[in-house]
Amino acid sequence: MEVFLPIAEVQINIVLFLFVSFVVGFLSGLFGVGGGFLMTPLLIFMGIPPAYAVANEANNILASSSSGTLTHWFKKTLDVKIGWLIVIGGLVGTFIGILTFSYFKGIGKIDIVIALAYMYVLAIIGSFMLRDGLVELNLFKKKIIVKKKLHTHYWIHGLPFRMRFKTSKVYESALVPLFLGVVVGFVSAIMGVGGAFLMVPAMIYLIGMPTKLVPGTSLFVTIFVTGFVTISHAFTYHTIDLVLVLILITGSIVGVHAGQKIGQRLESSQLKALLAILMLSVGLLMAYETFFKNGEAGEASLKLPTDKIAEISGFGNSIYNLSNQYPIVYGVLSIFLALSAGILFSYARRQISKRINAPKTLPPKAI
Repeated sequence: MEVFLPIAEVQINIVLFLFVSFVVGFLSGLFGVGGGFLMTPLLIFMGIPPAYAVANEANNILASSSSGTLTHWFKKTLDVKIGWLIVIGGLVGTFIGILTFSYFKGIGKIDIVIALAYMYVLAIIGSFMLRDGLVELNLFKKKIIVKKKLHTHYWIHGLPFRMRFKTSKVYESALVPLFLGVVVGFVSAIMGVGGAFLMVPAMIYLIGMPTKLVPGTSLFVTIFVTGFVTISHAFTYHTIDLVLVLILITGSIVGVHAGQKIGQRLESSQLKALLAILMLSVGLLMAYETFFKNGEAGEASLKLPTDKIAEISGFGNSIYNLSNQYPIVYGVLSIFLALSAGILFSYARRQISKRINAPKTLPPKAI
């Protein structure tokens, strides 16, 4: 089924995009991180221009993050105080990232900047994670237990403005989560990711948060950072395509919750090694797509063959006019749709889970 995206001005196959978004959502739920580092490159491979891929995936991450955050809120497995500090830094970092994005877009180099960002960031983080994952797997196979310190202290822990965080039970400088937020916000604005693959290790090793509070806090931060990224791109560049966003949200939210179920059955060391291999693979594919691929620029590497030419629909025309005439309203609408979809799905899942796990009452015995 072919449809024409009114904002990105690209013809896509709905079935292919639903399938890919479901797979990415499933992997996100499986590994416990946002899928932006994978979905944004895949959107580029499927013919979406990089600037549009970044903006629309940020909007998609907003939906899945709101759904996941609500689940952790019900379970009380997030630290709101640390989260707010990271959010404040994240908004500053996002602003700097948007300015950087604007500069490179103005000189016509934004596509190469996005590709290089993915190549280097994923290669560096993936290499470190693969090393740690293989070491842990080797120790697990040999049944060797290594005692680790509860917290490893670096120079950053000697910074001033120390605060006590009761939920995480840490006494930490407020500058640490603030600086982490700046980095995450900057990366999110450039790469269209939630930044979980940066936040998760930093929360564990730098801030010293308990592991059970990390995923929920990371998702909480992602809501605000990606929300700001989304509305900034909608207002400044008119790159948010609600048709594409609705397709991505539908597949990814279902995939995330399915992946979470499977991920609970695997060892953390196995997940770490698999995630590292996935990161390195995406980095190599971005390098190939950018520097070694033969063919016209912007040509989709992943697509379903079709002879059907899709035309812009009445709904598409309405979206196009709304984006150009009322960009702020359009940006707020895209955020509202993403948040609503995430919250509704999470609430529905909670209600279904309650009914399944509710104790069954036996009928009264006949006298």
